[in-house]
Amino acid sequence: MKKTIEEHAARFSDIATDYDESQDSEEYRACVSLVVHYADPSDDDVVLDLGTGTGAIALALAPDAKRVVGRDISEGMLEQAREKAAEVGIENVEFDEGRFRDPNVDDGEQVDIVVSNFAMHHLSDEEKRETIEVISDLEPQRFVLGDVMFFGEPDPEEPYYSPEVDDPATVGFLADALTDAGFVLTAVESVHEQVGVLVAERAPDIDE
Repeated sequence: MKKTIEEHAARFSDIATDYDESQDSEEYRACVSLVVHYADPSDDDVVLDLGTGTGAIALALAPDAKRVVGRDISEGMLEQAREKAAEVGIENVEFDEGRFRDPNVDDGEQVDIVVSNFAMHHLSDEEKRETIEVISDLEPQRFVLGDVMFFGEPDPEEPYYSPEVDDPATVGFLADALTDAGFVLTAVESVHEQVGVLVAERAPDIDE
């Protein structure tokens, strides 16, 4: 991680009120659409949205889910998410502080689907691997990750990400980390050579 968690939290709190308007790129909108599409919760599913930000993914999934739990490090972003939920009358969402490697989920709490969009690239590769292990320990059936990731060699003259604060991984690294954590990669969507969506399902037990 190129900045501390506290530095990232403060940076996002500072831009929280304008964040939604700033995320107007075609790639970002495509990732949101794909993450929502692949998450596909039923009315029995509890969804955990890590790096929920202002709640775009969480609020899109809530009407179809039993419950959505949004976690973020930025209180400013969480305040925006809560206000948006109240404005549209969505009550089956909960927004609170939580981190990728410490998502603030009670032991044994039901988590059927985990999603994350445009957030995990702030972590180092080792921190991403640790995060995927933490997610696996929650025993979800599906993990949908939309993020900045490298499908090839990034053009140093035109990086989609900000090198001073971001640390994207290659698709290969993420695929290996997911497989090592007990997931099976079921879909890979390339939105841009530096942006994509990965869908991973929990591998069935051999005894099943």
